[in-house]
Amino acid sequence: MESKNVSRRSFMKSAAAVGVAAQAVPLFTARAQGAGRKFKVGLVGCGGRGAGALKQCVEAAKLVGAEVEVLAVADVFKEKAVRVGKLHGVPEAHCFDGFDGYRKILALPVDILLLATAPAFRPLHLEAAVAAGKHVFMEKPVAVDPPGARRVMAAGEVAKQKGLTIVAGTQRRHQEGYLKMAKALQDGLMGTITGGRISWCGGALWVRAREAGQDDAHYLANNWGNFVGMSGDHICEQHVHNIDVANWVIGKPPVSAVGFGGRARRESGDQFDFFSLDLDYGSELHIHSMCRQINGCYGGVWEQFVGTKGTFWGGGKMSTLDGKKLDLPEIKMISSDPYVQEHVDLLNSIIGNKGLNEAQNVATSTLTAIMGRIAAYTGELVRWSDLMEKKDSPFYNMACTPTADDFEKGPVVAPPDDVVAAPGSGEKKKAAKKPAAKKGK
Repeated sequence: MESKNVSRRSFMKSAAAVGVAAQAVPLFTARAQGAGRKFKVGLVGCGGRGAGALKQCVEAAKLVGAEVEVLAVADVFKEKAVRVGKLHGVPEAHCFDGFDGYRKILALPVDILLLATAPAFRPLHLEAAVAAGKHVFMEKPVAVDPPGARRVMAAGEVAKQKGLTIVAGTQRRHQEGYLKMAKALQDGLMGTITGGRISWCGGALWVRAREAGQDDAHYLANNWGNFVGMSGDHICEQHVHNIDVANWVIGKPPVSAVGFGGRARRESGDQFDFFSLDLDYGSELHIHSMCRQINGCYGGVWEQFVGTKGTFWGGGKMSTLDGKKLDLPEIKMISSDPYVQEHVDLLNSIIGNKGLNEAQNVATSTLTAIMGRIAAYTGELVRWSDLMEKKDSPFYNMACTPTADDFEKGPVVAPPDDVVAAPGSGEKKKAAKKPAAKKGK
């Protein structure tokens, strides 16, 4: 009799759908395929992640024997666009600023658009890029609310019809250790997954205070990592990586989420500091999800899953129930850096007309994180069907404001700082006062 949890057969079925077992193309083949190809690239979002993604795209092109011409860059802030543009020989006339900078890039003959702005803008930017017939690399997460996630899913389907490639910044799907783990699971080495736990617990991130004379729109764009309407909260912005791995190996999203979280130390914005969730995947399979951004606490970023034949960790460590270490399948990668490899896979998909499309995977994992956030914010049990099927659910159209579209229409109003969700009340309340720092003697 087949187990009620995730079997090898069900994993293989899901693997076929999401490309789990796809191996990287050998280096010499990739170079032959890419020889003489030149790609015109545009970047939207010139912060640290955007600058890194552009550099990695250029490096990936060299590995596949192609060439990248950076045609234009855009950022809300002109100085950021100019700084990154200079690194790649982009004339200042093609270093666009403002909330509509992406439209100015799309008016140029770019082949590939890299999207690395605050997550709130991803659905709008992806939709516009696909409508313009561009291949896309987009950072995770790809939305901050259920309507945005569904918008990304819809754009991904249009991209499939057009034969466009979309690669997401969930780099674990392009990383050797994780691909070995997925292949081992597909081969039945771990039997059936019966449970697990995932974690992204670390310290607090940056806070950017409002500058003199700065309007709400630019304050939100600059301090985006502290507002749920801009980042989705850190459960989306960071922990989505671990959630994506869970969805990947299980082959589907959870049917529901319930849990809690709170705010203890944060100094800006309207987000929580920590979350603890039970993700119910059905058939008695549960994953414990936890994430935290508080300095001075025990931390760790990992995924662990328990199977009927053994235990395995996301990075590739696998052992049988009696502790015997297993040899993992061989996976050949072009680059040992997954941040480069994801661009190698992007370019090889375009060169070989393979139609690689990760929009559904990353949108599903983003929506899973959003489901967990809503559960913690409200204190309610939230079902996947509440976000995808039941239009009369109070959660189906639960949208963050201001929306990405609002930023192009005129002035926006920022949510107040230090006012956060109060579970069980249906309201937001002023965050508890932080304890005063102890003065040294």
